[in-house]
Amino acid sequence: MNDDAQILIARLLANQTLRREDKLVKRALSDELFRADLDVRLAACGLKLLDNVYADHVALALVRDVEPKIFGARDAWQNNNFGLARDGVALLVVLWALIVLPKRERQEAHQNAATDQDDMFGKEKPMPRAEDASTGISFKALLADFGDKLGKKTRMTMNLGQLAKLGFVEMKGDMILEGPLLDLMMDTDMLKERIVNGALSDIFRRAPDDTDAQLLTHSE
Repeated sequence: MNDDAQILIARLLANQTLRREDKLVKRALSDELFRADLDVRLAACGLKLLDNVYADHVALALVRDVEPKIFGARDAWQNNNFGLARDGVALLVVLWALIVLPKRERQEAHQNAATDQDDMFGKEKPMPRAEDASTGISFKALLADFGDKLGKKTRMTMNLGQLAKLGFVEMKGDMILEGPLLDLMMDTDMLKERIVNGALSDIFRRAPDDTDAQLLTHSE
């Protein structure tokens, strides 16, 4: 007989992501006993639930200790396990910096994307959802600023298509918007520290190398 934890895991495996407003996801995020049962079942399969308050979705990922046993036979797994070329990984990191960091600043300030930045009562409002705080970036602007370093229009268009297919971004006309996985499957602590300290400025001055590619977490 199916139970709620089993159903939730099966739905996450089938759908890749689920929204935080989903009934079973809300239960997993608020019911400690249900979450403990869910975590035990996932851990038995080498999996974990990915969740952060800044993202509108949750997903599953491999636990770190299992990754070498699953991906170790593939030469590229230490960079990523999505089949992304190095310029694709670099593009992903740039998009994360341009889309997610400003979104998180607005969320922490309790401001929607359209909210007046001088709203003195912003802190009294609930933290907005990602879709309300995220603005995205124009492909034309991205191409003008980073095209020479990220493969020019043809390569960037190809990599964007792959990122969209994987769920990292969504394309609406010329706009590149946050996808369900962009704020879930990146190593936020490492990326933010590197960006704040200026280490990622190297991406904008030269072609990306393996060090940049490793900033993408393999499955979380």
